[in-house]
Amino acid sequence: MKPLSRKISRLLALLSVCLLSNAVIAGTEKASRILVDKSERTLVLFADGRPLKSYPVSLGLNPVGHKRYEGDKRTPEGIYLIDGKNPNSAFHLSLHISYPNERDVRAARERGWDPGGQIVIHGLPTGLIKTSGKYEYDWTDGCIAVSNAAIEEIWRLVDEGTLIEITP
Repeated sequence: MKPLSRKISRLLALLSVCLLSNAVIAGTEKASRILVDKSERTLVLFADGRPLKSYPVSLGLNPVGHKRYEGDKRTPEGIYLIDGKNPNSAFHLSLHISYPNERDVRAARERGWDPGGQIVIHGLPTGLIKTSGKYEYDWTDGCIAVSNAAIEEIWRLVDEGTLIEITP
């Protein structure tokens, strides 16, 4: 086999692996865990400890630190569950995060605050002309925003009960 033919064969083999891995992501394999890294602005889906797919995210307008109360514009930090899915969200689609947990409620109430809630992973506002890509800045009230294409894929790959970890 000539060197050029060997390179083409290797390239075709690599392309086949890439296409197969994309087929797995688009197919039936489900995420067993979600990791949101606030400092990196990424959401990564994992299946059995392996990263499946990574997405850029936008966070709350005041992204540094753990959410303390309703209206602080912070995205929570900690370990939660996806405990609901809303196909009729005002933000294309949404997956509800189980914030606040007992610790969050206790910490807020000790200070006389309402811990807030309604923290979700969502797409862009319904009816917005821009349907792909992402905003280049943090813009939510504390939610985790992704492109509409990303939320559609995440929606298919994530079931209720999936663990989500949100790190600083």
